[in-house]
Amino acid sequence: MVIQLDPTTPLPSPSTANANGVVALGHDLRAERLYEAYRMGIFPWPMSSRSVPWMSPDPRMVLHPGEIRVPRSLRKSLRNKGFSVTADVVFDSVIGYCARAHGDAWGGTWITPAMTEAYIGAHNAGFAHSIEVWQDNYLVGGLYGISIGAMFCGESMFCHVSDASKVAFVTLYRQAMRWGFQFIDCQVHNDHTASLGAREIPRDDYLAMLGRAVERPGVAGPWKLDVDCADVSDLPPLG
Repeated sequence: MVIQLDPTTPLPSPSTANANGVVALGHDLRAERLYEAYRMGIFPWPMSSRSVPWMSPDPRMVLHPGEIRVPRSLRKSLRNKGFSVTADVVFDSVIGYCARAHGDAWGGTWITPAMTEAYIGAHNAGFAHSIEVWQDNYLVGGLYGISIGAMFCGESMFCHVSDASKVAFVTLYRQAMRWGFQFIDCQVHNDHTASLGAREIPRDDYLAMLGRAVERPGVAGPWKLDVDCADVSDLPPLG
């Protein structure tokens, strides 16, 4: 039977997940709960207003260091479209645009008002972050997620101009590798992140990686991109 969460109930082990990857149900979306969950490899995935499933899917979609792919068409966009990139400048706007999207490239998570408030709280606490892509001073794409230790877990992305969300993802990868991150977690399979090099691994392998990553020193918010990582006009070889 799936555990019903309240503020006093600890999250169960991911190994207790049912066939759908659900380990618990409940609306406890405090920043403290989110921090606990992501350290354990669990994340909330609202599917209705009645309950919030807390998930640890098997397999897990992950981008490893050295495995990113940047298609030639994306390199052309980076050179020619005049994009600039920032981090943690307009987190609220990024999550707002993601919430208004019909779906998202990380796996279709629906961002409810309660989820929006929860992740803004996590951002204020220093462990939720956004990457913003600009064109002619307009916000045209971005992503947000959770970072604990040497890992980043992507939650959602949006795109108002072709390739803008991919620009955000590539910039995240470059900066995360600069900081010594061990992987970027894309949660569940989707074609968008698969096209950039993410792949599925067994949950047990993911949890072993996660256990090592969260014990490493992290980079608290607000994030500031290194100048060369933010410059997407002339990408060096990646991988």
